[in-house]
Amino acid sequence: MPVPLHTQTVIAFIWDFDRTLIPDNMQGPIFEEYGVDEAAFWREVDGLVEYHKAQNEVMGRGMAYLIHIVNYVEQGIFKGLSNAKLRELGQKLTPCPGIPEFFEETREHVRQTPDFAKEEISVEHYVVSTGIRPMIEGSPIAPHVDGIWANSFVEGTAPAGFLDRLPVPGEHNTIKYLSDYIGHTSKTRALFEINKGVNVAPTVDVNARMSESQRRVPLRNMIYIADGPSDVPMFSILNAAGGKTLGVYNLEPRNNHKQVKQLQEQGRIQGMAEADYRPGKAAHLWLMDSLDQIALEIVENRRQALAAIKNPPGHV
Repeated sequence: MPVPLHTQTVIAFIWDFDRTLIPDNMQGPIFEEYGVDEAAFWREVDGLVEYHKAQNEVMGRGMAYLIHIVNYVEQGIFKGLSNAKLRELGQKLTPCPGIPEFFEETREHVRQTPDFAKEEISVEHYVVSTGIRPMIEGSPIAPHVDGIWANSFVEGTAPAGFLDRLPVPGEHNTIKYLSDYIGHTSKTRALFEINKGVNVAPTVDVNARMSESQRRVPLRNMIYIADGPSDVPMFSILNAAGGKTLGVYNLEPRNNHKQVKQLQEQGRIQGMAEADYRPGKAAHLWLMDSLDQIALEIVENRRQALAAIKNPPGHV
């Protein structure tokens, strides 16, 4: 039997970002900063997909919007848009009600519940988004989460043969290339990195063969919270593995209740609620109940494991 790597007492909340932790799309402050018509930009993104299709080239919409941001930078429309500027604009993002307070409340809850504290159960929160990483890093939410997966840019790169002539001089002051891509299906990469503990032990490869007992956070110990059809791959994996899934919606500034209701009707999610995480609200009640269910299962499994240990016979 392999030596266990982890106690498997971590419960992971995994959050989408747009319309889940904030009420709208995070790109809004970029358009506002540069006076760009948001609706016109997204129409151009859809047109860009068709443009490349006509050239017999494949480009998904998720990639198209990121490339079009770079196009706007190159054309001087998003003048001076750097990673630092994106972090600055991220400060303008307003969290949904109850966030970030909910994060600490969950951590404190397991610390203050005797049975959970005895088993050293802990809570972690992660963001997995098809949005822009530096904006999330600059947001009021970032200091309260344990990890972020999202799209990243670099402001330049080294030329061919650069290893022979380090250091490479260069002035990079605007974003130029996409450096990491998180699409709708590639979100699941984060799920398995958290599952196998790659995020806390980088020497572990996400593709490494690993038994269920060797994984840091079992999928059944995860709760995924998101708002739309693009999250179906994540919902599907956790539903099949015994995890928890909550679809959330906002009424303002844009109502996305209908699409979340459709997810529930299709059996894609286990629950749905408005993206309001204050005590007494439906999302808060559902998530705290799910946290207790997972924690109690961990406690019971550990009690059963202890009870299965046979003591030696005593003296007669």
